[in-house]
Amino acid sequence: MAQSFTRRILPALAAGAALMLAACGNSNGAQGQTEFEREGDRAKGALDAPVVMIEYSSVACPGCAAFHANAHSTLERYIEDGTLRLVFREMLTGSAELAMAGFMLARCVPEERYFDIVDVLFEQQQAIYRAAQRGEARQHFQTIARSAGLSDQQFRACMSDEAAVEAINQSNQQAARDGIGSTPSFIVNGVLLEPGRAPDGSGVIYFAGTEPIEDEQGFVPAQFTGDSFSRIIEYFRSRAAE
Repeated sequence: MAQSFTRRILPALAAGAALMLAACGNSNGAQGQTEFEREGDRAKGALDAPVVMIEYSSVACPGCAAFHANAHSTLERYIEDGTLRLVFREMLTGSAELAMAGFMLARCVPEERYFDIVDVLFEQQQAIYRAAQRGEARQHFQTIARSAGLSDQQFRACMSDEAAVEAINQSNQQAARDGIGSTPSFIVNGVLLEPGRAPDGSGVIYFAGTEPIEDEQGFVPAQFTGDSFSRIIEYFRSRAAE
């Protein structure tokens, strides 16, 4: 990582309390919020969707990238048909420095493009890590910024936005207060998804709190796949309809 980039970002990661929201704002502010959301959340999907999934994630987390690659197309289908509202909360797992820079960039584009940049960051995660090993992470982020229509001057301003650093740190610290210790983690309709051993000992499955998630196919495997998350969404949709 280039030294000037490191000097600017790393001190910010250790910044203390009394944090403020970034000037770029939140992606759902104009639309309102569900009962499961709070100020600063990024979200997409209908406000009256029967299933609200909160995803705690980091653009520098390999497991999060795997979830994105394997399950997000399934989530998008449920978002488009009005079943799912996806709420995204930023954490600094994986490389905290690369996660910080990525989220800063996502916050600098117009609000409606936040998730587009997050998508790109997940898709290019390994390339970003390789660039970082060569000391060229900043250049890679700058290339992404240019592709999003930001000028080099706007990119430099973006990477110097102390308010964004503070807001991202606040999100990360709030996740810890929420009891989230790893990414990706999920809360669906207010209930934490947790992996655990199936009651019959058949494998590791998802639990909704203390209740195993089960449907006509059996227990839902604790996997980052479209199939598992489709079954989870259907499970919570059925419960919401009761």
